[in-house]
Amino acid sequence: MEKLPVIIDCDPGLDDALMLMLAFGSDQLDVKAVTVSAGNQTQDKTFTNAIKILSLIGTNAPVFRGAEKPLSCELIISNDMPGEMVFNEPSFPAVTTVPNTIPAAAAMAGILEEATKKVTIVATGPLTNIATFLSNYPNLKVKIERIVLMGGGIFRGNMTPLAEFNMYVDPEAAAIVFRSGVPVTMCGLDVTHKALVFPRDIELFRTFKNKSGEVAASLMELLAKNYPEQTAELQGGTALHDPCAIAWLLNPGIFTTKACYVDVETKGELTRGVTVVDFYDVLHREPNTMVAYDVDRLALIDMLFNAVRNLP
Repeated sequence: MEKLPVIIDCDPGLDDALMLMLAFGSDQLDVKAVTVSAGNQTQDKTFTNAIKILSLIGTNAPVFRGAEKPLSCELIISNDMPGEMVFNEPSFPAVTTVPNTIPAAAAMAGILEEATKKVTIVATGPLTNIATFLSNYPNLKVKIERIVLMGGGIFRGNMTPLAEFNMYVDPEAAAIVFRSGVPVTMCGLDVTHKALVFPRDIELFRTFKNKSGEVAASLMELLAKNYPEQTAELQGGTALHDPCAIAWLLNPGIFTTKACYVDVETKGELTRGVTVVDFYDVLHREPNTMVAYDVDRLALIDMLFNAVRNLP
């Protein structure tokens, strides 16, 4: 089976690490590059984390540093990942990779210029790198098949009542992406809070007897501890946010979606960073986004099981 060409833009991040395990362990994607955004942590830390997780799972995909801060505001990092968390556990190899000197947006441009078929971009962090690419190389957006992102929400947020973290960190970049004319799939909080892993699931990853299974279980346990205030809402489960973007790409049939017009609020005093999803077609505008709002949880967990089992 021909593999699907993709660029992954991420900000590792605990669930970004699980997303990368799913992407590479699935053996269905031709990952042309991993580009790194600041978001969960500073660029230095997210880049180091990306190198470490990719080394752990045994891939040599090229990795490119991205923007140090959002387009128009200062960087806000996530409280869900402690500041000292740079994957320092003994399970992770030391970083010996010499960083590429090409910036993420330029690397995306080079890949798309050479591509003989359209490339899908998967984004699981703030959209700064992708917006920079779209602004600097508008002629190349025709070579993007789709942008599949984790971010936003239809009816809820987690940084403000209605703004989700990735959108809130760089709403100007998000607005550029949604207004670009490139097809978008949005896996926001409405669906990721149904993509739950439970303690009984986590223990099964340790039965694989590989290093990746043990690390995946540890990452999910740490992820669960970092937002205990949501435990009651999630009925004891932990939301696997970023893996949803890859899971939709691998098997969109396990998701329930709706084509909607989506834009991002950049100026509102109470609503900055909100994804305005016209779920009920009030505006009668042409849909620009496939919005996911439900998922077959067991199918997603099976997908992640199989991927992690395939890794070292």
